[in-house]
Amino acid sequence: MSEINETTNPITPPIPTEMAILPLFNTIVYPMTVIPLAVGQPESIHLIDDSMVGERVVGLMTIKNEDERPSPVTPADFYHIGTAAIVHKLMKLPDGTLRVAVQGLERIEIEEIIQTEPYYRARIRIVPDVVAAGDSVETEALMRSIVALTTRIAPLIPQFPEELLAAVVNEDDPRRLAYLVASYVRMSIADRQNVIAEPDVETKLRKLNEVLSRELSVLEIGQQIQSQVQTEMGKTQRDYVLREQLKAIRKELGEENEQDVEADRLATAIEAAGMHAEAKAQATRELERLRQMPPSAAEYGVIRTYLETLIDLPWQKRSDDHIDITEAAKILDADHYALGEIKERILDFLAVRELRRQRSPEQDAGRGAILCFVGPPGVGKTSLGRSIARAMNREFIRISLGGVRDEAEIRGHRRTYIGAMPGSLIQAIRRVGVNNPVFMLDEIDKLGADYRGDPTSAMLEVLDPEQNNTFRDHYLDVGWDLSSVMFIATANTLQTIPAPLRDRLEIIQLAGYTVREKLEIARRYLVPEQIERHSLRPEEIALTDEALLIAIEEYTREAGVRTLEQQIGTLVRKAARRIAQAEASGTAGPVSIDAELARDFLGRRRFYAELSERTDRPGVVTGLVWTPVGGDIIFIEATKMRGGRGFMLTGQLGDVMKESARAALSWVRAEGERYGIDPNFYTQYDIHMHVPAGAQPKDGPSAGIAMVTALVSLLSGRPVRDDLAMTGEVTLRGKVLPIGGLKEKVLAAHRAGIRTIIVPERNRFDLDDLPEDLIHGVQFVFVENVGQVLDAALREEATELPVIVDGDQVTERERPASINDLLIDQEEDIEILADSERQ
Repeated sequence: MSEINETTNPITPPIPTEMAILPLFNTIVYPMTVIPLAVGQPESIHLIDDSMVGERVVGLMTIKNEDERPSPVTPADFYHIGTAAIVHKLMKLPDGTLRVAVQGLERIEIEEIIQTEPYYRARIRIVPDVVAAGDSVETEALMRSIVALTTRIAPLIPQFPEELLAAVVNEDDPRRLAYLVASYVRMSIADRQNVIAEPDVETKLRKLNEVLSRELSVLEIGQQIQSQVQTEMGKTQRDYVLREQLKAIRKELGEENEQDVEADRLATAIEAAGMHAEAKAQATRELERLRQMPPSAAEYGVIRTYLETLIDLPWQKRSDDHIDITEAAKILDADHYALGEIKERILDFLAVRELRRQRSPEQDAGRGAILCFVGPPGVGKTSLGRSIARAMNREFIRISLGGVRDEAEIRGHRRTYIGAMPGSLIQAIRRVGVNNPVFMLDEIDKLGADYRGDPTSAMLEVLDPEQNNTFRDHYLDVGWDLSSVMFIATANTLQTIPAPLRDRLEIIQLAGYTVREKLEIARRYLVPEQIERHSLRPEEIALTDEALLIAIEEYTREAGVRTLEQQIGTLVRKAARRIAQAEASGTAGPVSIDAELARDFLGRRRFYAELSERTDRPGVVTGLVWTPVGGDIIFIEATKMRGGRGFMLTGQLGDVMKESARAALSWVRAEGERYGIDPNFYTQYDIHMHVPAGAQPKDGPSAGIAMVTALVSLLSGRPVRDDLAMTGEVTLRGKVLPIGGLKEKVLAAHRAGIRTIIVPERNRFDLDDLPEDLIHGVQFVFVENVGQVLDAALREEATELPVIVDGDQVTERERPASINDLLIDQEEDIEILADSERQ
């Protein structure tokens, strides 16, 4: 401290009508009180220095804002009623700030600001307090109440000044008592200002009584709370000391209890597990029950298993995921061939998650879309999930939901049941060891439901980002945060997934692979994997492209590559046997598998191109269908027999296909005459339509034009082209409606060697989604009505006689030389029939 100045004149100077104004932040100085102040603002320091030279009387006004001192301070920022005070002491500190002691003199009010620089000066007027004349009984009562309240408050406040309490008790002046108590009682700046702004002393005392009563209530409640806390802490400490002493005594006597040792081990593990408050409280409660229970009790093992389950869960263990989009793209390209659009969508998904993690860390990065890969078996759905986990540097865990019918498989069993255990989700997280894995829900379309509950309803909570942060397993009975888990679902079809569950998923379709893509996948992945699996070295075996094509085209017919992998495994096993035999005989050498050797190893051929044999007669049409395991071709066969008005449908057709068949028959009966079909054929013939492979149920709205073509081909005698297949629905007016699953159907046609495909006109733009090598060499015929279908599908010449009805007999004719002769003969027959009816 560099300098101390003190006043030596105890006489109070007169209050001038003009004085410097010192704004105070979060402080109010009352008349008749002495308060120390810290002065640090440059203009305030200048003001104090100037005042010490003159009369040392300044005006103290309080800034209105309690949270932040405005800079600069304007007249509107401080109250205009304050206190005139005299500066008694000045102390300068090394940092340049001042410490001053001021004594409040009288209430003043600013009338006019007369100076703003370098500090404020104002013209003021004295506003004296109003004191009741004589001895007021009410004032005396208020003073006694304030003294009593202060006496009760003092013991409740640590380090309450005894001098202050003595001053309050001995004070007889109501005005001085009011300002003395107001200086030390806890109040907001606004309430303190109300005290000085109030001119009536009796009203001041009444306000202070209210404030002191409220403060006394708060302090008494706080003391009760503190007393309760200290009592509980004292009991806990006492129990701990006694328990430690008992443990030490038993240890000295060699009588350590195994149950206590086990309980202590569990207690230490609970503390180290990092559980949240609810789980820790539950575990502690169960541990206390375990301590009081003999090991022979039936529930002892249940509680111990429950505690160990809670301890083993990864409450705080996480994978430090970091997503590098460029590196993720390399991983996806390295692990999967083709699937360009699927990879792009996955990279978009990962980019959004990384941006959310970087730019909005307060938001949960797990919020967002939940991917669901839908496609036939063997197209790489599960391996895509593994690649995503590798790209994110996260652990990967997978559970299969196929055949799950019990809700407890998802939510867990309540501990009231014997053999209760957590649900499959919690068990999987416990196995993987982190709380933010990439979690694959395989075969979500095969969830069932029965009297034990509906697992799909439980999955709604699991896959909903708004709910899964407090997922409650029935076994744990405490909340578990699933929001940091990245869920990925797989399915073969969307038809069996309930709509509410499907709404929570972002569907990504995987259609299947072309022959060229399968060949490339076999080269890059399947062959090296099988060679390593069978303990061979790459230089010991070689599979030619011709051998792989034989396996693809003659021994497999699938959308994926699962069966192809099995066939390649067969080839490698056969080669391994030859290598082992050669090493045993001393003639070891590499084995090269070409097309001929591949057929020898794989045995009898399984698939043939049978289109020309199946469609060599009228009434047989090749259709394209979508199935949960990919696209496929089907043959729709129709035949006629003597009878009348009979129409049979066989092949386990669903209701939709049956309705399509009846609509096709109605159209043929109404419009068939244009194609050389007698309009009365239905009176003499029964029609039988069959879709082979009768053991397999079939349904769907895309076989209408194929059924019309089959009926017209049968009744006109004109066969269908054997290099052609079709898909599309038909209306009674002959309009062709669009269909779905075009990519899967085109893949099926490509595998079967079909080079012409009839497709609805409204599916033209779906070709943009097909790879270039798939549509190369394939002719697409886009149609809007059945007439265009028949013109493209039927051959020009008939190979069988058409149906001609002559009265009640079916007329037998020789096979016409051409279709024109056939039509001329039919016209003559119609005229003869009309003449006979007129006669």
